[in-house]
Amino acid sequence: MLVIIGYIVIVASVFGGYALAGGHLGAMLQPVELLMIGGAAVGGFIVGNSGKVIKATLKALPGTLKGARYNKAVYLELMGLLYEVLAKVRKEGLISIESDVDNPKESPLFSKYPKILADRHALEFLTDYLRLMVGGNLNAMEIESLMDSEIETHHHEGEIPARAVQRIADGLPAFGIVAAVMGVVHTMGSVGLPPSELGVLIARALVGTFLGVLLSYGFVGPLAGVLEQRAHESTKLLQCIKVTLLASLNGYAPALAVEFGRKVLYSAERPSFHELEEHVKQAKTR
Repeated sequence: MLVIIGYIVIVASVFGGYALAGGHLGAMLQPVELLMIGGAAVGGFIVGNSGKVIKATLKALPGTLKGARYNKAVYLELMGLLYEVLAKVRKEGLISIESDVDNPKESPLFSKYPKILADRHALEFLTDYLRLMVGGNLNAMEIESLMDSEIETHHHEGEIPARAVQRIADGLPAFGIVAAVMGVVHTMGSVGLPPSELGVLIARALVGTFLGVLLSYGFVGPLAGVLEQRAHESTKLLQCIKVTLLASLNGYAPALAVEFGRKVLYSAERPSFHELEEHVKQAKTR
């Protein structure tokens, strides 16, 4: 929603200011210039990326129009689930969560936390390492090293759409210049026309440069920034799981282990100690 609001502000400011200065908005409507700039950008995007990157980018773009996926409610659910899992392990042993980990969607424990069940990456990360804790002989240092490698890979994959979109943004001003040069060539080939008509042709050529810069810095570049922020937020969720599980492996009680995980969250979404405590109490009564 904020992306749409931002776009409206950009369009209103740029074109509104142009109109207030006495400019004619009709002169800015140059579909051929948009065709050249947009077509070149799309073509460059296809040439410069593999099918996997193109697919990941197209899948990620619609999410930029929605609100933040990872908010306080999601983190509360995550830490509530972690607390319950670790408390069950502490009370009944690691083997007690084997069925929950093997089939989390059918687990009465996991089913109380639908937001986590809906997040494939978080659910797989959590259940995979709980499974290692149940059936493996790895110590905390070995698991931490494995977690770090997986989080790094996840973060790298999450940033792929942002980098692909940023490369489009970087190329748009140049494509705008290409469109402008094509317009100048067309103008130079029409030197026999009256000055008034030549002025129109020159104006159309200049619109190409304007559109390339505006699309780059006003529309596509900020979109790459949003995608990058979403990648960081997704990684932070995995880091919270990592810190909590490692604290439990090192012998800390469930309540304290969850507190370790809470501390790594961004301050804007981090629930307070009392909010987490109340949420855990409510979860235990369900």
